[in-house]
Amino acid sequence: MSNAVEGAMLERQSPVRAQTPMLLSGNHAVAWAARLARPQVVPVYPITPQTPILEKLTDFQAEGTFDAEILTPESEHSVLSACIPASLAGARVFTATASQGLLLMHELLHYASGARAAIVMANVNRTVASPWAFWPDQTDSLAQRDTGWIQFYTESAQESLDSVIQGFRIAEQVQLPVLVSHDAFYVSHALEAVQVPSQAMVDAYLPPYAPTHRLSTDKVESWGNVVSAEMFCRHRQELEAAMAQALDAALAADREWGELSGRSHGLVERYRCDGAATVVVAIGSMCGTARDAVDALRDAGEAVGLVKIRLLRPLPVQALRAALTGVRDAVVLDRNHSPGLGGIVLQELRGALYGAAGAPRLHGFLAGVGGVNVSPAKIAQIVREALQQGEPPVASVWVK
Repeated sequence: MSNAVEGAMLERQSPVRAQTPMLLSGNHAVAWAARLARPQVVPVYPITPQTPILEKLTDFQAEGTFDAEILTPESEHSVLSACIPASLAGARVFTATASQGLLLMHELLHYASGARAAIVMANVNRTVASPWAFWPDQTDSLAQRDTGWIQFYTESAQESLDSVIQGFRIAEQVQLPVLVSHDAFYVSHALEAVQVPSQAMVDAYLPPYAPTHRLSTDKVESWGNVVSAEMFCRHRQELEAAMAQALDAALAADREWGELSGRSHGLVERYRCDGAATVVVAIGSMCGTARDAVDALRDAGEAVGLVKIRLLRPLPVQALRAALTGVRDAVVLDRNHSPGLGGIVLQELRGALYGAAGAPRLHGFLAGVGGVNVSPAKIAQIVREALQQGEPPVASVWVK
């Protein structure tokens, strides 16, 4: 056996690179990611359909495999009130929520990013009341896009696990909180084959959190004092600069995780886009359905591809321009609704592509709002209807 082959075999068998295949729901994959990241403080309030994350973490704790302080305060507002000081004191912090819970945190979402707290939160995208419902809908997290949190949207349980681990790496590098969202039930409760990395692999990727500055009883200082207008403005500029750094940090975190695990997800993914005159644009689990639709359209001789947006904040403008420039039509599927505006992803793309030479026509569709099922056949139908529109309307079109 050659030295090169023997070396490769030893590398494959190395415990640092070892992974175990498991059948997991998206929520349990997130719980595994949190366990492997070794957070020290985990404040969580149960809420459907996020509760299995908390339940699994308490199972790990009962088994003695999860050494963290799990707190269950009286509300999600109190959860984030516990996360922020823990992070500022130098602890690695994880939490999880969904829907109304995320909305109840809204005040403190701004506070967390302003405090530069490196928290990682998993969110299960669910309809917001009223009316009361529990179906997959991304309005809950998209409504928080201006709170200063880095935002990822994942397609699968595997991507959720990988993104939570990467999220800690990014958050602690740029000192901003990270929100990783996956869709209720389509991802949160569906069982998938997931490669769970070894603790040694995650430890090699994610060293213990060591912030350059933290609040301590040994130093007489505090956070949250009143500042001047000039100081506030400067602070916001620094937050914006950190968001800009997060783009490079996210790329590096994904690349380095790919080198260890064999999986990288990118910030924007192009699927079967070579020679495509039309592309579907989506986020979250809708991308999996769109892949099947693209395959069917390609089989029918139609030049259609998919552009998946994984990172929404900071918005990877240059990557989106590169992915979409030269495409004639982009069909944007929004599983969300901003009343009076339409689809949020559509509006984000309009801003990103404004003034770009060769930008596509953007056809916006409100598809899957409130958890309405959107099949591959329905997506193919939407694409064909969009191409018959000619010049697309300004408003998003409701899909029934």
